[in-house]
Amino acid sequence: MNLPFFIARRYLFARKSHNVINIISAISAAGMAIGTAALIIILSVYNGFDDLIRTSVSGIEPDILVTPAKGKVFVPRASWTDSLRQRAHVAAVFSVLQDNLFIDYDGNQGVALAKGVDSLYEREAPLQEFMREGTFSLHKGELPQMAVGAALAYKLGVNPAFLTFAKLYFPDREKNISLANPTASLHSVRMRPSGIFSINQQIDESLVILPIASMRELLGYEEEVSALEVRLAPGTGKKATRRLIRSLQRELGPSFRVLDRFRQNTALYKMMRYEKAAIFLILLFVIIIIALNIFGSLTMLIIEKKDDIGTFRSLGATDRLIKRIFTLEGWLISLLGLGVGLVIGVLFVLLQQRFGFIRMPGVNFVVNAYPVRLQLTDLLLTVAGVATIGYLIARAPVRHNLREEQK
Repeated sequence: MNLPFFIARRYLFARKSHNVINIISAISAAGMAIGTAALIIILSVYNGFDDLIRTSVSGIEPDILVTPAKGKVFVPRASWTDSLRQRAHVAAVFSVLQDNLFIDYDGNQGVALAKGVDSLYEREAPLQEFMREGTFSLHKGELPQMAVGAALAYKLGVNPAFLTFAKLYFPDREKNISLANPTASLHSVRMRPSGIFSINQQIDESLVILPIASMRELLGYEEEVSALEVRLAPGTGKKATRRLIRSLQRELGPSFRVLDRFRQNTALYKMMRYEKAAIFLILLFVIIIIALNIFGSLTMLIIEKKDDIGTFRSLGATDRLIKRIFTLEGWLISLLGLGVGLVIGVLFVLLQQRFGFIRMPGVNFVVNAYPVRLQLTDLLLTVAGVATIGYLIARAPVRHNLREEQK
């Protein structure tokens, strides 16, 4: 039998002569439970929003992006694009040509990021589920059409129900802009908006999607593309994706860059990681403050058990053994709170996943309830962090007060 643990457990649950010690111990355990539960719940909410953002950008960002290492465009070779389409885990490969251009719609003007896509993209890209008005259709018979981001559509007054055409302009790459007649130095195409999509604020404010043939006409290209977008089959794991990226990079050589989703948008994903790490550290600091109650509880307990300490010494107990008893006593208070907090936090997250009883404010958000997702690494970090804090806080008053008691 572990003697220090046995005695510490008896001290934890036994009634004390001073009821205030019981109250402080209960407050300490309750505070640790609340802090632990809050940590699990808030980290799970961050995981939920992380999944939501990744799902939303999946409508416009591919799983793998192939771009030239230098320059803006390249002519894809049919041999290796066909080879790419035949690889395991590859569901589709889209040709994309994009650049910034000037747009005029019924007298309203602005600059947009235009993305020209091929017919396969029009048929198979998941953008259709993000449409808010109209449909994602880039052709009506032989006539080209475009889809517009929601914020840009609002700025320009775009309405797919109207028959108004938009004019898109791009400077002629082979001519200098004439100050006398600037329009003579511009390529332009006319097309009608077929739909309005909404993905996230940054994309909605700038993006226009149109057929790649119209984009080539504007930019003065024939077969060039700015990127190849690779969509993977559902269920493709991270390891398989990394193997495919390494294989493609070896095959294409240093003239091309093969990017996963993280490298396509490093600023966004780094910000999400840093925010989650920051909130974890802030909540751990709150738990440290809560755990300071254990200091007071143990100090009072050591004073109350002064006679017991003398008895232990008479029976041959060493100072190390006595320190272990009271350190374990304080640690058990934090571990009790940790256990209760884990149960409360996990149960709350599971209920939110199942019933969604905490609703999102407003009516126009993409989900009705706060998204949450439990992650094993979050649980392990929470357990390790709270347990370590509890142990370190428990050691401090024991060493100090037992030293004072010996004087």
